[in-house]
Amino acid sequence: MTDWRKPFLPLLAGITLFACMPAANAQKDSTQKTIPSAAGMKPYKQVITDSARTRSSFFKIHTLKERFYFEIPDTMLGKDLLAVTRIDKGAYGFVMPFVQLGYSGDECGRMVIRFEKIPGDKLALRSVKFTNLADDSSSNGLARSLANNQTQAIEAVFPVKAYNPEDHSSVIDVTDFLTGKSMTTALITPIPLFGNIFDFTVPDRSFVSDIMAFPENIEVMTTKTLLNKANTTITMELNTSFIRLPQIPMKPRLADLRVGYFSNEYMDFSSDPVAVRRARYIQRWRLEPKPGEEERYNRGELVEPKKPIVIYIDPATPEKWVPFLIAGVNDWQAAFEKAGFKNAIIGKEAPAGDSSWSLYDARHSVIVYKPSAIQNASGPNVNDPRTGEILETHINWYHSVQSLIRKWYVIQAGAIDPGAQQPELDDELMGQLIRFVSSHEVGHTLGLKHNFGSSSTVPVEKLRNKAWVEANGHTPSIMDYARFNYVAQPEDSISRQGIFPRIGEYDKWAIEWGYKWLPRFPTAESEKSFMNKWVVEQLAAGSKYFYGSQLEPLTDEYPFNTDPRSQSEDLGDDVVLASGYGLKNLKRIRPQLMAWAVKPGENYDGAATLYNELVNQYSRFIVHVFRSIGGVYITPKTAEQAGPVFELVPRNKQKKAMAFLQQELFATPVWLMDTELYQVSNAGFAAVPKLQNEALGALLDQAKVLLAQEREFPGNNYPAAELLEDLRKGIFSELVAGKPVTDVVRRDLQNMYVKKLAAVLVSNSTDLSQFRTVLTTHARLLARTLSAAAVSTTQPLLKAHLSGLQAHLEAALNYKPVLVINPAAGKPAGTTSSFFDDLFRQECW
Repeated sequence: MTDWRKPFLPLLAGITLFACMPAANAQKDSTQKTIPSAAGMKPYKQVITDSARTRSSFFKIHTLKERFYFEIPDTMLGKDLLAVTRIDKGAYGFVMPFVQLGYSGDECGRMVIRFEKIPGDKLALRSVKFTNLADDSSSNGLARSLANNQTQAIEAVFPVKAYNPEDHSSVIDVTDFLTGKSMTTALITPIPLFGNIFDFTVPDRSFVSDIMAFPENIEVMTTKTLLNKANTTITMELNTSFIRLPQIPMKPRLADLRVGYFSNEYMDFSSDPVAVRRARYIQRWRLEPKPGEEERYNRGELVEPKKPIVIYIDPATPEKWVPFLIAGVNDWQAAFEKAGFKNAIIGKEAPAGDSSWSLYDARHSVIVYKPSAIQNASGPNVNDPRTGEILETHINWYHSVQSLIRKWYVIQAGAIDPGAQQPELDDELMGQLIRFVSSHEVGHTLGLKHNFGSSSTVPVEKLRNKAWVEANGHTPSIMDYARFNYVAQPEDSISRQGIFPRIGEYDKWAIEWGYKWLPRFPTAESEKSFMNKWVVEQLAAGSKYFYGSQLEPLTDEYPFNTDPRSQSEDLGDDVVLASGYGLKNLKRIRPQLMAWAVKPGENYDGAATLYNELVNQYSRFIVHVFRSIGGVYITPKTAEQAGPVFELVPRNKQKKAMAFLQQELFATPVWLMDTELYQVSNAGFAAVPKLQNEALGALLDQAKVLLAQEREFPGNNYPAAELLEDLRKGIFSELVAGKPVTDVVRRDLQNMYVKKLAAVLVSNSTDLSQFRTVLTTHARLLARTLSAAAVSTTQPLLKAHLSGLQAHLEAALNYKPVLVINPAAGKPAGTTSSFFDDLFRQECW
């Protein structure tokens, strides 16, 4: 599923948060105990009269004649609150599918805020950000300097209307703040989607619907009418939660690149006396033994946590899917037992008929069911930015994800499970598919990132071993994008137990590493050595604990990981072998699509949808194999671990990958053609030439990569000249064997290759590097091959084809750029346009 870690835009005032100071320092002097002067203020009872409706939480909320007042005690001044806004009821016809914003339950802003007194009998609301750390307040530390250089931004100022001397609290009127532009949502920021940029609130059509108070949070329900520049309005109902952050912050845990957790990043000014370091705290729930159970926990006995993780199911969820969603939550209990906790996570139905229970109460975590065409689900969380402590989650479950997982299952498992060979899956099978997706998304809400490397640790032949795969699962982590066992063949008789993904050994280890209660270490820094030793020992115990990041593995940041072991949608430790088995099953499935998808009285769109998904799966197999060519294994390590961090994919694996591409992509895959379906639907073969074209361009790019590897990693590498020669022998195999090229698709492929090769020659025409030398040598040999074949053939069409390719290639080899002298500057201005420039720019670049 979608990786949900895309930051939302701010909530209050739509203003980006600025620099901030650590929580302890920032709160130190914020609370003032003195009663403010009475000038400009009325007596408390004249403002908050007996007719006021009052609700109490960590501060009081009063409603009086359609005005809303916050009564903030002095003890809350300088304390951190987290404000989170979600859509309660979305606007008619207005959703943002690409950013998953617009549906009920969608988060559209979060901000840490803090109230403090300022001169003039006023309270200021500041936004707070925790990007810099400086715990050392000694004379040699930087805590004081950092505090002097990180003034928090003031987002709003409120005159104090009255002061309550009994409760030592200030009363402020927040009505205009809650209904005005300052409390819109991230929707007012410039989101360039279909021109729907709603950047102005209509105050007379916006109002506070209700305010509810709970012990640790306050819920404000507002109706907002927003306007864009075209004078189009939308109205939506919003819910803003004001959550009191824990008064005693959870002890954070430092992230490790070898264990996949989402994390909050900080600049650390304390741990290194001469430099600034980046620090990351993992995102995790606070799990501690119940009072009195600490000794049992330390003896290794299972104990219940003081506060378990409870995830409710949205009451609007179709009833038949509720048990499967709950099971997907509860499946994680076994992983938490590895960390020493029983009943640590519980899935529950939302209480029926309980008016005090709210889907948007920040104390409740919920799987929110959304009537949407989006084929996805996502598992975000709300966490304490100071420590990474997860406070709650609202998992997004879009209705049409069922359509996506059905397509996956039919195409990946249809050859081995008769249950997939139907126009509709039965409820039990669909329910189990929902359960697996539920577990994956819950894993995200527990803090776990995608582990794209997990599937690469399993020997391919184990995936065909019925006893082994049904006992162990096809992948050690449900957090991989390893959907179903497409390697298994019909003769293997593997049940769904060996087809479906499941929570595996990596997941259990990762939960243990992140959630083990370690009170003997008072700080994150003090446990760092222990945690590192633990990781080193665990990785040495078996490859199943390997974590392959979705992102660049040495930073865990964008761009995406290029390590061929860490790919999406792959299986097994040998991509060529696994993809070969997968293709065997696709060849079995393709002739059956019409029978499996077409219902009486309906058209052929269902069959076309499955065919397109089959082509997508074929494309994935091609890409999986391609990434081995020029690939580099990247394994983050500390000094205690032996072996290289960077290692080339062995030459023999790269050669096998090239042979696979020649056989399954560049040799026309006629088995993919379905003329019967093409005649009755919009399905077609066009995706295959497109994929061939992209692969050829990428291989020529990889030639330059391989040349660089020859310099930096001499030895067991795949030389660039050898790759180009393998391309010549494969793409022009008929000419090498002295046979005619009769396949139209093959002739088109040869045209593509020569055009791309010529374009690279022209673009490097002034280059004196080894790459130019290797490329020119290859092109001249290919030109001679084409010339000899053109002379020997007697077929006019084939002769014209070969002669045209030869002429195109020789023109590129003889291309000379023309330098134009700029009279004003008196020096070369660059190359002029030429016939080949225009031709290649139009057709090749």
